[in-house]
Amino acid sequence: MTITTDTANPSSGSIRFLLNDREIDLKTVAPTATLLDFLRLERRLTGTKEGCAEGDCGACTVLVGRLVAGDLVYEGVNACIRFVGSLNATHVVTVEHLAARDGTLHPVQQAMVDYHGSQCGFCTPGFVMSLYGLWLSKDTPGRADIEKALQGNLCRCTGYEPIVRAAEAVATARPDAVFDPILKMRDRVRAFLSGLPTGETIVLGPPDARLVVPGSTQALAEALAAYPEGTVVAGSTDVGLWVTKQMRAINPVIFINGLSDLQSITETSDGITIGAGVTYSLAFSTLARRLPPLGKLLDRLGGDQVRNMGTIGGNIANGSPIGDTPPPLIALDATVTLRSVSGTRTVPLQDYFIAYGRQDRHPGEFVESLFVPTLPADEHFAVYKISKRRDEDISALCAAFRLAVSPEGVVTSARIAFGGMAGTPKRATAVEEALIGKPWTEETVTTARPAFDIDYQPLSDWRATSAYRALTAKNLLLRFYLETSGTPAELVRFEAAE
Repeated sequence: MTITTDTANPSSGSIRFLLNDREIDLKTVAPTATLLDFLRLERRLTGTKEGCAEGDCGACTVLVGRLVAGDLVYEGVNACIRFVGSLNATHVVTVEHLAARDGTLHPVQQAMVDYHGSQCGFCTPGFVMSLYGLWLSKDTPGRADIEKALQGNLCRCTGYEPIVRAAEAVATARPDAVFDPILKMRDRVRAFLSGLPTGETIVLGPPDARLVVPGSTQALAEALAAYPEGTVVAGSTDVGLWVTKQMRAINPVIFINGLSDLQSITETSDGITIGAGVTYSLAFSTLARRLPPLGKLLDRLGGDQVRNMGTIGGNIANGSPIGDTPPPLIALDATVTLRSVSGTRTVPLQDYFIAYGRQDRHPGEFVESLFVPTLPADEHFAVYKISKRRDEDISALCAAFRLAVSPEGVVTSARIAFGGMAGTPKRATAVEEALIGKPWTEETVTTARPAFDIDYQPLSDWRATSAYRALTAKNLLLRFYLETSGTPAELVRFEAAE
């Protein structure tokens, strides 16, 4: 359908989804209504808790299922920053749905009781839902799988070990016959979701509270042409905080998380094309295989809930100077394809970021895809994320190094990019020039260090001081050398006042 700004008939369609075992059909939805508020205030499902309201603590974790190539896939998400308008054609599962009608607890819940995985209990429903998501997706998860599944859940009381023991117990002692709400309802859920109209655009609300769910990328282009001031929302891991923390008005809102044609990954010998709607979780297996350092970075990007919602395209589109994916993608010479009703254009990713808060995206354009060229087998590539916490934390700075060295040991090419060091993700061109044509030695690295002060004048904030960032950037170049040189090197202590 063609989007118009005609207000005579502002609404068409409705947001339809399953909530536990009930069908929901909403013809009136506020664009900024969160799933958490809908559950607690509208449906009185108060097991889902509000802890941080910014996707950090996991107390609000629920599962959201959707059809992927005809199969049902369930993922844990943060209800506090997930908008109701993004739930069309999904199945939302809350903690109230796990136990049997006679009160028999689900094995995941029972294990939490048996192993004393709860003290004050506030965060417990979120932990249960994260472990339930793991229980559904892996038959025999190991310790590493469990710890990864719990990255997005915080608890002040238990010290986590009882929760991990509960997860290990339920993983190794699955009963043959167990009540499981998702397994029991799978056929009904698949039939419901399959029966929903596909390719239709949903438009709800008056002009000052407009909500649009495009049915195709062409409809998305038309929606942005009609509402060039609209906010495009994919995973809402960033936009959600605009609403819950900054109380920003983001209307009209255009939800694109249901666009399957933006969720594909295509591999060729030349490189990888990543649709703008591909989540970190969906991209992980491909990127970890083709570019292992990038896969390791994704493992530290938020928790599972954030990785299940957030998209690489969204991380690029919002232009944050501390986004984690732009530095490695710039180092890899990635390009971004932008689309509008007028067609498409492709620009180098490094040129997409113009200044703080400004990107090379014309009114009516959206990020359609990214292309990452294949990294030659003989080139070195590394990514380093520096943050206060190892897991689920925003970077103080993020660095990516790519280097080619000749058989004679001379640097023939270098691409270095940092996030958190400037108003945009930015290449270290002066450092690159100081390395190219020089032998790949510690002496060359030491000589190139002052060039960082030409490339960057970082700010101080609560994550790190300017001096810390500047010194850390220089030390990361030394670390990259030590990891790639293949020969022992004596570490030298560099003071911030060098």
